[in-house]
Amino acid sequence: MKETTRTELYFSCLMDSLDEHVMVFKTDSEGFITYTNQNFLQVSEWTPKRVLGKSIWQMFDPSKEDQKIADLIWETVQAGRNYFGQVKKMSRKGKSYYVNMLATPIFESEQLKEVLFLQLDMTEDMALQEKLERIAFIDFETGLMSRYKLEMLTTERIKENLHFSFVHINLDYYIFDDQDNKAKLDLKIIQQFANRLQRFFQDSPIARINKYEFVILTPHADWFIQSFMNFLEQQPIHIEHYQIKLTVSGGIAKFPEDQQTYERLLLAAREATQAIMRSGGGDILSLTTEQHKKIDRYALINERLPLAIQNEELSVVYQPQLNLHTGEKNVYEALIRWNDEVLGEVKPDELIPISEESGLIHEIGDFLFRTVVKFAAERIKSEPTFQVAINSSIREFMKDNHSVTLQAILNEYDCPANAIQIEITEKFAFQAEEQQSITRQMQQLQQLGMTFALDDFGTGYASFRFLQSLPISIVKIDKTYIQSLVTHPQTTKLVEGLIRLCHSLDLYVVAEGVEQEGQFEMLKKLQIDGVQGYYIAQPEAL
Repeated sequence: MKETTRTELYFSCLMDSLDEHVMVFKTDSEGFITYTNQNFLQVSEWTPKRVLGKSIWQMFDPSKEDQKIADLIWETVQAGRNYFGQVKKMSRKGKSYYVNMLATPIFESEQLKEVLFLQLDMTEDMALQEKLERIAFIDFETGLMSRYKLEMLTTERIKENLHFSFVHINLDYYIFDDQDNKAKLDLKIIQQFANRLQRFFQDSPIARINKYEFVILTPHADWFIQSFMNFLEQQPIHIEHYQIKLTVSGGIAKFPEDQQTYERLLLAAREATQAIMRSGGGDILSLTTEQHKKIDRYALINERLPLAIQNEELSVVYQPQLNLHTGEKNVYEALIRWNDEVLGEVKPDELIPISEESGLIHEIGDFLFRTVVKFAAERIKSEPTFQVAINSSIREFMKDNHSVTLQAILNEYDCPANAIQIEITEKFAFQAEEQQSITRQMQQLQQLGMTFALDDFGTGYASFRFLQSLPISIVKIDKTYIQSLVTHPQTTKLVEGLIRLCHSLDLYVVAEGVEQEGQFEMLKKLQIDGVQGYYIAQPEAL
């Protein structure tokens, strides 16, 4: 027996003989899984055939927060350091489980060869801790209220009609030079931050609702709440011989002026916090009256959407693109519509983000694709060059077999794949680059005859990169450029440059949001391929 084979056999036997709670897997230098033991397969619900070749990122929930943890793990081992910590992972069937993870890089000739992951299943311990927290209503790590106690206390104050501010605080990040000790001191930093909250908001209930999220119920005015930022600067956190600078963001929602339920107070305060974070952090603000109206509508959409799907209230309209070379309208973009008796018209820019967050995007995506394929299959009989463009969500492609599902629907309605275009956003493209399974599915669909279009082209700094890394053959220039095309010479030059660049890459270019004759005539001069917008035609049912 060869020495390498014998060593690998010993390794496998050793790993499988470990304690039943220890899970083991290995990856190559790019993070793709090359080995797992039986314990890992049992807990994660993967089979050897399906898990080998998957990336470590696919072992985590697709949420931005969990993907950042996967990024941190990989950055740590790439730097030649061990990673140890408690992380939440996702099984093949979408169930969450918790592990204590040790990731150890293995180098050969100073090059990362593979990474060994040892995991201790902590799911039962976490479940027990959660039950205890429900009983005690205490966050054990900080001594603050848990989110369950917060919900109870908030509901009590609402019933008693007590006026108060619901203040959401997020510990965004902290600057800390010693990366090796950052994870070890993380809890101490959180605990000291919680202590600062207690010292400033004396006599106000404070809860920790997530690792870095806190809520205060206080009768104090906004100016007092906002002065917490100054207090934090004057009371820096010192741990051992380190001084840590914190950056926090916060949002305020008032009862009863702004919102009247616990869920909506939390939603509004969180939205205000996220708005601050998007602008750089370091402040605590309230939402405007108009923003609160949007929150109310968001909550109502989220509440009524499941029933709308069940009652088949969704519909599809189609907006044509004009091909300037042939003068034909042979490509139609499918747009989902929902007219609700309470909400009125719910447009895609409202519907899609909410359905993604609620997990209903799969049901909506299936309805839309089936409707479009059925329509295209009939239309293509009389118009061989007819195509329908359909917007797709990254969450749909997170399913490993999504391309197979789409192919099955095409076969069901006897519709050729070249009748379908799939439009993706830059957000989709970012994640597709990071997960090979998504890129692979796109390539499989392209080989069948489907085409992919990059929507809102030019809005992100990375748009150009996607033209090389993903199977894209069409780009749609964002309507923000078209709106100022005639009035701003710089925009005209920019759009002309985008068109020339795309043509040099043999890409078909479409302008979105064309609403005026002047825009249309200018785009013709710039030799664009296709145009879409109200000037050409409004969306309508076909």
